[in-house]
Amino acid sequence: MRNDSPVSQTINLPHVFAEFNPIILMKRIVLGLARHWLFFVNLLIAIWVGLPWLAPVMMHWGWISAANVIYFIYSFQCHQLPERSFFLFGRQTMYSLPEIQAAWQQTNDPFILRQFMGTPEMGWKVAWSDRMVSMYTSIPLGGLLYGLMRKRVKPISIGTFVLLLLPMVIDGGTHTISDLAGIGQGFRDKNIWLQILTNNAFSITFYQGDALGSFNSRMRLITGVLFGLALVALAFPYLNDAFAEIARRNEITLSKGFR
Repeated sequence: MRNDSPVSQTINLPHVFAEFNPIILMKRIVLGLARHWLFFVNLLIAIWVGLPWLAPVMMHWGWISAANVIYFIYSFQCHQLPERSFFLFGRQTMYSLPEIQAAWQQTNDPFILRQFMGTPEMGWKVAWSDRMVSMYTSIPLGGLLYGLMRKRVKPISIGTFVLLLLPMVIDGGTHTISDLAGIGQGFRDKNIWLQILTNNAFSITFYQGDALGSFNSRMRLITGVLFGLALVALAFPYLNDAFAEIARRNEITLSKGFR
C-alpha cells in the first residue's frame, strides 16, 4: 500500500537550503554571465552606441531637455563638430562648414560650432562625430562576427593591433594639426596635396571639406572601422578565455555544493 504521509517522504534538505543560499545564487549568476559574456558585452556596447542616435530623435519629438542630457554626456568623449557629424530628419545626411555657419554663426571657433544641434529644416545632429560612429559601431558588429567563429579565432598580436591603429593615428593626427590653422582653414580641408598626388582624378567635392563621400569622411569611416575590428580581434579572445575559466571554477564550486 502506498504511504503518502509527510514522514514517509524523503526531503533533500541540503539541496533545498542550497536553492536559497545567497552565495550559491551569486555563483549561479556569475556562471550565467560568464557563459554568455559576449551577449552582455555586445548589448552594453550597443546601448552606448545607440544613445547618440537617440538624441536627434528626441530633438525631433520635442524632448529637448532629454536630448541635451545625451549631447552633454557624449560631449566629454567627442568634439561633436557639426560639419563632421551625421544629421537625422533633415534634407541632408551631412552639411558643409559654410552651410553650418550660415545656419548658426559665422565662426570657426570649434567651441561655438559644436554647440549647433540643428534646425527643423536641416535636421538634428547625432551626438557623435562620424569617426566615433564608425569606431564604436564596428565593435558590436565585430563582436557578432567573433561570436560566429570564436572557436577558430586567436588574438592578434600587439604589433598587428598597432599596425591596424596606425591609419587612424595618422588621419586623426593630421586632422588635429590641420585644425590648428583654424576650422576649415587647414591643409586637410582643401587636400591640395591629394589633388597633386592623384592628378585631380576625382571631383572637387571629393577633395575638399568633410561632407559624406569626401576623402576626409571616407578616411574617418575606414580608420574608425579598423580601430573597432582591431580592438575586437585583440581583446575578445582573451576575454573569452578569462570568462571560460570563471565559468569552469563556478561549475566546480556548484557541483561540490550539491554533493
